[in-house]
Amino acid sequence: PALSVSGEGAVIVLPPTSPRLSLTSRPGLHGNGWLQAKTLKPQRSLPGTPVTNPLKHFPIDLRTSMDGKYKEIAEELFTRSLTESEMRTAPYEFPEDSPIEQLEERRQRLERQISQDIKLEPEILLRAKQEFMKIDSDADLELMNQEGGVDRTDDGWMKERVLPMEREYQRVSISGEEKCGVPFTDLVDAAKCVVKALFIREKYIALSMQNFCKTTARELGELGEKPLDLRIYEEIPETPVDADAPVHPPVSETHPYENQVTKNMPADTGYSCKMVDGVMHVYTKKSPMEKSTELDLPYPDLKEYIADMNVMMALIINGPVKSFCYRRLQYLSSKFQMHILLNEMKELAAQKQVPHRDFYNIRKVDTHIHASSCMNQKHLLRFIKRAMKKYPGEIVHMEHGRGQTLMEVFENMNLTAFDLSVDTLDMHADRNTFHRFDKFNAKYNPIGESILREIFIKTDNHIEGKYFGHMIKEVMADLEESKYQNVELRLSIYGRSRDEWDKLAQWAVKHQVYSDNVRWLIQVPRLFDVYRTKKQLANFQEMMENIFMPLFEVTINPRSHPELHLFLQHVVGFDSVDDESKPEHHIFNMDSPLPADWTEEDNPPYSYYLYYTYANMTVLNHLRRRRGFHTLVLRPHCGEAGPVHHLVSGFILSENISHGLLLRKAPVLQYLYYLAQIGIAMSPLSNNSLFLSYHRNPLPEYLARGLMVSLSTDDPLQFHFTKVSAQWCSEPLMEEYSIATQVWKLSSCDMCELARNSVLMSGFSHKAKSYWLGPKYSKEGPESNDIRRTNVPDIRVAYRSETLLEELNLITHAVHTKELDNIDEEDTLSMAPVGAEGH
Repeated sequence: PALSVSGEGAVIVLPPTSPRLSLTSRPGLHGNGWLQAKTLKPQRSLPGTPVTNPLKHFPIDLRTSMDGKYKEIAEELFTRSLTESEMRTAPYEFPEDSPIEQLEERRQRLERQISQDIKLEPEILLRAKQEFMKIDSDADLELMNQEGGVDRTDDGWMKERVLPMEREYQRVSISGEEKCGVPFTDLVDAAKCVVKALFIREKYIALSMQNFCKTTARELGELGEKPLDLRIYEEIPETPVDADAPVHPPVSETHPYENQVTKNMPADTGYSCKMVDGVMHVYTKKSPMEKSTELDLPYPDLKEYIADMNVMMALIINGPVKSFCYRRLQYLSSKFQMHILLNEMKELAAQKQVPHRDFYNIRKVDTHIHASSCMNQKHLLRFIKRAMKKYPGEIVHMEHGRGQTLMEVFENMNLTAFDLSVDTLDMHADRNTFHRFDKFNAKYNPIGESILREIFIKTDNHIEGKYFGHMIKEVMADLEESKYQNVELRLSIYGRSRDEWDKLAQWAVKHQVYSDNVRWLIQVPRLFDVYRTKKQLANFQEMMENIFMPLFEVTINPRSHPELHLFLQHVVGFDSVDDESKPEHHIFNMDSPLPADWTEEDNPPYSYYLYYTYANMTVLNHLRRRRGFHTLVLRPHCGEAGPVHHLVSGFILSENISHGLLLRKAPVLQYLYYLAQIGIAMSPLSNNSLFLSYHRNPLPEYLARGLMVSLSTDDPLQFHFTKVSAQWCSEPLMEEYSIATQVWKLSSCDMCELARNSVLMSGFSHKAKSYWLGPKYSKEGPESNDIRRTNVPDIRVAYRSETLLEELNLITHAVHTKELDNIDEEDTLSMAPVGAEGH
């Protein structure tokens, strides 16, 4: 094999002893419609029985020499101290670029030439520019579809068809017998492990009716007998969006909480529900005593989940698999750098050709932000001062059975409105909060007083969350004025009492806290140990019942909780929050107490919380789909700190995660998150104050490698300084983009790609995304992109799609080849238990 760079530029040939790297112009991967995904459908189970493992039905043999040792390896890993030094494999950093001045000047001259009006140029220059500026436009896509740009050979690899060069961008490809730089036996071994992990994720995501990457699902489907069957329910019809529709969805003329009559809501089904072993069961009769009346709603099997966790834990620490995944990640980083060197000018030219659209007027979603800190300090300060002037005599707090007015609360603190300042509030995270989550939580208290937190940023207080509702509505008005910014705010349900959901819904409906730019996620703090110590809960199952019973009741009979029924229409999923760095004293295995038996004051481990949240959400989703209601997703805080196995739970059970910093220490998991295209909402400014300095944040590496990352703010109240106008207009999300762009030298295309990712991974409706990204956004490859709406060049989208397909082809082709060659598995696999390989 040889290394060659070919195309419209120079050709470099190295000695024929090295693998071949070729730089070519190949057709896009969207022709002939072969990128259309196979339909995913959920499995069904018998009433009251968990779903069994679908891997049993696949003809491809994924057994390895580690089978039977997973439990032993996983338990040893769980009990080990997961320090940073133990999980480190190799540095993930590249030397900083040192651009040559002459090349920079030449590049700038070319940019200026491209931006000029080509009509005024001489004929020779005109022809040269036309050649240079041709990109994948809609017309090009249509032509390529007609000509059938890509075909596949019998063994699944792509074969090229010759297309006119001017429609192509330059691609980097590897040719030769050993394309990945590792021995074939190691490749087969690693490929089996990766495929097994992806099958595990697909099983749980399909069961819970969350979204799994279409490209990955299709490639996995080619290894299996049949794809997982998810569509046992009829699709909810939606009006299709026209390709020439405006960027802004139509706004409803009526408020969704106004003039809602209870008798017009869906009728009662007559079902009943009961929690058994921590998971809700639904029965067709009001009396759930007869098991024969149980509704056929699938749920995951605890024993199988723990076995899958053990498999995943064994895979992520396996030496050869870690080496393989690390090499692939390094290759992806280098390939992206090559792509930028070769195609940056074309991407820029494509963006300049789009009229009106730029980074400021494309849709951006803040995918991780907490409602209680969505305003900044100046906004909160001004609101407090206005409240003191407007409502000085309003009773806002009860102390020893006696009501206190707002003025009396501040008089007890010896403060007046004039005394208050941002420094007095003292709510901004500083150097003292680094690795001190307790001090960070204390920053939520204005002036260090918990009573002010209760009055101003709580929904459940003596004034029924009046002030907090007004503040949220001011933030919403700001978002509506900016038009292009959207947020997914987190509100808390603690699980201490059964009426929390009703109080939260009544707060939203009474104060009409709603905006088309906002969707809600419900965060569940992992604080069982605190509630148990205070005797507020008897066991963990009581906490799960308090969280999920009202949701099942309102799904069975919306008229029983009318406000909650209205509120849930704008809730998109669940989040799990708390300090991940807190030590866990328990290993989740088959010996763990069931939720009804968890009565000790120790907190259950992260995976325990996540599993029972997922299990109940799965049953709820099937019940809601039966009734024609939208389903919910799981998007927890994961991988911010603490042990790496949090990310294993997130990989198996969650549609998206927030933070994901620890992926930088776990190359196997990082590669799996890439192949599954799991959304990661990253907040570098938040991490900078709490867990990881800004310059060490892995976001630019994740983006270069192709992980589905987006920028989010987390807590503007603690982390952001954006200027506030007379209308309290703040833009903390723009502050995140601005700082990231300056520090990491992101291009306009990078920023627009991050914004597009944020919309894709958000919980906004399919219809809204069709307006924001284009009606074909759910397809694959450049066909999914509408540059007129996203300002992301088709070149970048094609590069991401083709690179992902090549990686999936690499592992699936290796598994296929192994099966076809009938190589003896025991002689070739090199998977070994912990400690078998030195590092």
